[in-house]
Amino acid sequence: MSGEWNAELRAWVEAEARAVGFDAVGIAVAGELDDARFSAWVDAGKAGEMEYLKRRDESGRLLRGALRTAMPWARSVVVCAMNYNADAPRSVDDAPRGTGWIGRYAWSGRRTASGDMLATDYHDELLGRLHRIEAGLLERADCRTRCYVDTGPILERSVAADAGVGWIGRNTCVIREGMGSWLLLGVIVTSLEVAEGVLALPAPDRCGSCTRCIDACPTGALGPWGADVFSGVREMDATRCIAYLTIEKKGAVAEELRAPMGRQVFGCDICQDVCPWNRKAPIAAHEGMETRPELVNPELDWLAAMDAKEFKRRFKGSPLERTRRKRLLRNVAIAMGNSREQRYLPQLEAWAGQRDDAVLQETAAWTKARILAGGDAGKAAG
Repeated sequence: MSGEWNAELRAWVEAEARAVGFDAVGIAVAGELDDARFSAWVDAGKAGEMEYLKRRDESGRLLRGALRTAMPWARSVVVCAMNYNADAPRSVDDAPRGTGWIGRYAWSGRRTASGDMLATDYHDELLGRLHRIEAGLLERADCRTRCYVDTGPILERSVAADAGVGWIGRNTCVIREGMGSWLLLGVIVTSLEVAEGVLALPAPDRCGSCTRCIDACPTGALGPWGADVFSGVREMDATRCIAYLTIEKKGAVAEELRAPMGRQVFGCDICQDVCPWNRKAPIAAHEGMETRPELVNPELDWLAAMDAKEFKRRFKGSPLERTRRKRLLRNVAIAMGNSREQRYLPQLEAWAGQRDDAVLQETAAWTKARILAGGDAGKAAG
């Protein structure tokens, strides 16, 4: 039994991670995050309504990133990354009229023996794989462990960069050379000390002078901005990010952000779709992470027509389940308005008359007015 990492144990965890379906793995020292920038970001209101990022301990320290405070025994972190790129169109490609966009990561499903496709959630898929690695690690080393997928007191992207999995790009995603940024992250916190020579070097930043993601973001969520754009700082204003607006944001979306949302109804891939490192990103092939074809460029009419029972049947066990039907319909209404297609007017009129959902009612009235303001252009689009 061993209380520290060595070359043999590291080689085993790398092989095991790939055997269970991960595409990259690294190990980082479990240090305390220098949270000055993170605190400033939260204090500036850029975390929006994501309260889990704002939680503090009794001393006022942010819990997210305070790994050694939450787990004094933590000494190292195994970071595992899974490629989720699909052989399917990008959000920035030409698409059929009347379709919306669902974030690539939420397309996942598992095919049953009967040929049906059941929805899956990457949190569950990754966590199950992490537990398999964890079980083998506990057999080989004298240590404590804990697994997380987006739920622990840890900023996964920062640790992934420290572990050499990739660098944090200007789109604030982890980018790995030869693989791109279509990466889902999971971590295993361990009490294993890190021996000298075991750690990989952090990946060099290869964004260079490219600003395609910043330039392509419809809402201007990525920074820094102006003269500081080429600094090493990577920042996102979550309150302007379309992924946040369509998934995390409760209530009404600010009017000035509705038109830039375009046809996005759940998540947003624009900053990744335009990234040069994703041009030749490998196509993933992982059990439980297969693409559900109906979620690629889904018809807005199809999404709008779902009642609560159908929504649950289609999306139970999927990331879309967490956003709930009311919020999805709000997003669909905005996408309908941005399409300028008059064929949506009857649906929008019906929603505008609903008194049991004030947010959908107001959003539908706004989108209806947007279509009508399009005049002949709106008629032509239909």
